Amino acid sequence: MLNFKRLLINILLIATGCGIALAQQSKIEVRPVDFDHIRQVTMSAKNEYYFPKLLRMFTGNDTTKFKLEHARNLYYGYTFQEDYDPLRESVYSSRVEDLYYQDKHTRVELDSIEHYADLSLADNIFDLNQMTYQIFALHEKKKFQKETIRKFRLDRIIAAIMSSGRGTKDAPWVVISPDHEYNIVNFLGYRAIGHETSDDGIDRITVEPRPGKTATEFYFDLRRALQVAAVKYPD
Repeated sequence: MLNFKRLLINILLIATGCGIALAQQSKIEVRPVDFDHIRQVTMSAKNEYYFPKLLRMFTGNDTTKFKLEHARNLYYGYTFQEDYDPLRESVYSSRVEDLYYQDKHTRVELDSIEHYADLSLADNIFDLNQMTYQIFALHEKKKFQKETIRKFRLDRIIAAIMSSGRGTKDAPWVVISPDHEYNIVNFLGYRAIGHETSDDGIDRITVEPRPGKTATEFYFDLRRALQVAAVKYPD
């Protein structure tokens, strides 16, 4: 089980390494998320960043035109769509959960992992766990062209999140789902050992120390997600 989990982490590091490395090295612009501006541009049919346009670009096979700014507006613009639910979990996401922890898989099992990942992502487009399993299954099945496209999508979403801050108390990463906090920690190669939620919507995740690394904690801004959750779940 541990070997398979490590393999998944390695796949994600390969898939998202470019976006994460750029964000860490300040080679992309790190700037606060302006939700008012994002709402304006993603809700306007005449705008380049109109949400349905972005979604078609993201789910298409042409990776050359979908830039970081497109990903930022898609990811954060999703919070203004009626379909957005920060606590959503697809009914398909746990259908083949036992398969995720096997060391080896048959072709039929890999087909099942890919199938339910597809169904889960159709229901929850930013389920980063299911993106992971999808990439793994495609890699094992040697569907490398399709795998490359899925890796690109995941890389863009991770880069969008990383561009929103630096993971510090003063500049937390902005996420639209509580699950994404742990995804980011895992993608960076850390293991979470503690979680604290403050009244102002800023979460703190403590991590196991890593040799040669100084990070012991990361901060995440979940305020927009909490705002929507309060409306959808008033009780």
